[in-house]
Amino acid sequence: MKSRIGRFSLAGILVVSVAVGVAAYPPAVGILGKSPNCLSCHVNNGSWVDGPDLVIDIVDKDKQTSLKQKDGSFLLSARRGQAITVLTIIGYRTSDPDQIPYRNAWLYTDPKQIESPSLSKFPPGWESNLPMACRLVGDKSESYPDAHVTVLPMTIRPDDSAADGSVTLQIMLTKGESVKGKPKEGMQGSYFERILHLKVVWNRP
Repeated sequence: MKSRIGRFSLAGILVVSVAVGVAAYPPAVGILGKSPNCLSCHVNNGSWVDGPDLVIDIVDKDKQTSLKQKDGSFLLSARRGQAITVLTIIGYRTSDPDQIPYRNAWLYTDPKQIESPSLSKFPPGWESNLPMACRLVGDKSESYPDAHVTVLPMTIRPDDSAADGSVTLQIMLTKGESVKGKPKEGMQGSYFERILHLKVVWNRP
């Protein structure tokens, strides 16, 4: 999947992509409301567990290398003005049909920005064109050929005002459908979190 997102189009695409995400998967933590995480509306009642079968990875699209650190967090380093596209890979390894997730939902958000009226919940100065998504499982991943996953690109760029920061990657693996107006009913889901650290690399004079 090729990304044609240019340096000056990120802000415009952000508005479109967030609007699509909101329509597809309310309540949009920190965007339509001030919910701190997905569990404000959904239940953590699924059978997926945080272990070796769970796949949560952020991969540099061009280098095809994981950004995962030894402590389980992720680190993205970029120069000011440098756009880096990463792949958010989420899924589960299983041969049990009942354990295959049907839909994955995820959101990158800086907890400090939940109360902000801005559509972007990344730290100030950091642009992202796809901070949230909800996607049916069934994508292919060369890194995880044995897992049932979703794979979607996201382009991140620090501008001149950006400083080091971090965002929480909120994730839900789900099956079934929520009852309209009653999101805690009808759907099975398991909630997980990971941290993505954002680091500005200074250009040499």
